[in-house]
Amino acid sequence: MSKSRLLSKLAKNHPFSTVLHYCHQQTNNSILFKMLRKYHPPEWAKTLKSIPEEKIQLANGNTPIHQWDIPGLPEQFTLSIKRDDMTGSTLSGNKVRKLEFLMAEAISKNCKHVITCGGLQSNHCRAVAVSARQLGMTPHLLLRTDIQDSKDVGCQGNLLLDRLCAAKLYLTPRKSPYLTELKPRMDKLAEHIEKTTGEQCYQIPVGGSNSVGLFGYISVFEELLSQGLHEKFDDIVFACGSGGTAGGLAIANFLTGSKVRIHGVAVSDDARYFHHHCNEMIQTVGLSARSEDILDIIEGHKGQGYGISTQEELDFIVKISSSTGIMLDPVYTGKAVKGLVEELHQNPDMFKGQRILFLHTGGVYGLYDGRIEDTLKLPGASTDHVTVWTDKDHIPTLS
Repeated sequence: MSKSRLLSKLAKNHPFSTVLHYCHQQTNNSILFKMLRKYHPPEWAKTLKSIPEEKIQLANGNTPIHQWDIPGLPEQFTLSIKRDDMTGSTLSGNKVRKLEFLMAEAISKNCKHVITCGGLQSNHCRAVAVSARQLGMTPHLLLRTDIQDSKDVGCQGNLLLDRLCAAKLYLTPRKSPYLTELKPRMDKLAEHIEKTTGEQCYQIPVGGSNSVGLFGYISVFEELLSQGLHEKFDDIVFACGSGGTAGGLAIANFLTGSKVRIHGVAVSDDARYFHHHCNEMIQTVGLSARSEDILDIIEGHKGQGYGISTQEELDFIVKISSSTGIMLDPVYTGKAVKGLVEELHQNPDMFKGQRILFLHTGGVYGLYDGRIEDTLKLPGASTDHVTVWTDKDHIPTLS
């Protein structure tokens, strides 16, 4: 049936608001489909299977690389930082790189709802909420937490942006494994939404880490090559929380000759989990390689657990920000950089060379969840440079 005949039928049998909604929906669909771009993988990745057909630009790409002189770095090493915390504002961080492919697939399938999951302060869930609303979809977020009463959720950090986007939030037990708890709930929610609304749902796994999302960091590796990766660096280090970034970088590095070494600092789970997950993605794209051979997972730096901070870790974050102006978050990058410095001192031989590139995967909104405020207010804190200036002729002294 043509659109004109369908509109005529709607006008005869439905109120004007229904016809207007249909027209608005068709206009939005047309705009979204026009935003899709054909994805052309780099030459060295064209032999992979399951290559996404399309992507949508959400990130500010070609993020800069800067020299990064942080305190405590061993003298024989040089450190630089790839600023993927600058991929956007509310869409900042590594997750938006993956969402360029995931949300493109959601659009191509004409989905009106996006369902995903993560921790209460999940950077991934925040990025999904923002991108979904920007693309005219409704975000549904399953958030792991110990909170029992929805009134106690609050509006701090990533949650503020989730709620500003009117994301539908579903609180699940904090210790909810993805495969046995969260995925079945996502399936049931999708089935319910599709049955009651007639609209399609698109499900995104935790962290956006699957064979579609990993092309976000295959694309980043292509970007790194254009920035002189092979000429300037020996090792890439990053925070590893779900495995998608690790998989993308490791596969791309393997395909281009493994000229650098890829290290993911585990901030949740362990090496066995990440290698298993990455091997699944490697198998899906048809690569003859093992994660254990192309990816180094550095354990021992998640502290008391995922998302849990010690005072020492918070002090380290303040030390880095107050000396370099680079903000690290308490869940991912703070632990990863602290772990990197410790490994450079204790296990320097694990690195291929002395020119290290740290990939900053974002997460700055995690700093706004309140946990670091007490550190900044401690007596004698190094960042306590506040005074009242009453007499304009007398300059106060600040240490």
